[in-house]
Amino acid sequence: MKRSDYITIIAIAAVICGFAFIPGAWDWFLRATTKHGLLMSFFKFAILGTFGEMLSLRIKEGVYMKKGFGLLPKMLVWGVLGVVIASAMTIFKTGTVALLDGGFHLDGKAAKWFYGNPLLGGAPLTWGKFFVALCVSVLMNTLFAPVFMTFHKITDIHVAETGGSLAGFFSSPLNIQQTMAEKINWNIQYGFVFKKTIPFFWYPAHTITFLLPGTLQVLFAAALGVALGVILSIKK
Repeated sequence: MKRSDYITIIAIAAVICGFAFIPGAWDWFLRATTKHGLLMSFFKFAILGTFGEMLSLRIKEGVYMKKGFGLLPKMLVWGVLGVVIASAMTIFKTGTVALLDGGFHLDGKAAKWFYGNPLLGGAPLTWGKFFVALCVSVLMNTLFAPVFMTFHKITDIHVAETGGSLAGFFSSPLNIQQTMAEKINWNIQYGFVFKKTIPFFWYPAHTITFLLPGTLQVLFAAALGVALGVILSIKK
């Protein structure tokens, strides 16, 4: 292990201990998540999503940071995408429950399975709740994830081509058409990222996400970015 590994482990342990032992820290986090959901989503994804990419770089090349990595633009992109993901989670949760209740004539059963009675702490873990969570995950990752993943890949390429600086990121336009046509390896993007990670990683991972309390769902979803960074590094 390198010195940077020890520093990373100590930093992670310090954050965990801070929430575990500092009085009121975890309660503050939950209150902030409830009152400022989108803003907190920005910071959760900015930190955890970028850390996932740093961990991926550590596995592949032995370092957490290198010239051109683009720490600040990556954090900005992850933060904005975090707001989009949090919004999509709310939209697909609400929409999927409405679809099951109305379109499949469950007549309110899906909402009861999934949400239960909020005054009693939400719905317990049942096969009904699992079924709804799975449906939400499948619909979100089938309809939304490919677009999200492709846009994220485009921004990654843009960060690399502009030298990894925040000024460089904004100095030239994001050429989506050219990047999609000429610079994305679709054999990997479709053959692995879409075809393999969506059904075998994201479907089950986000099913677990939607079984968690609402205040923890976005945090867990952001943490999944770290896990995916490790998986992609092993694949490469």
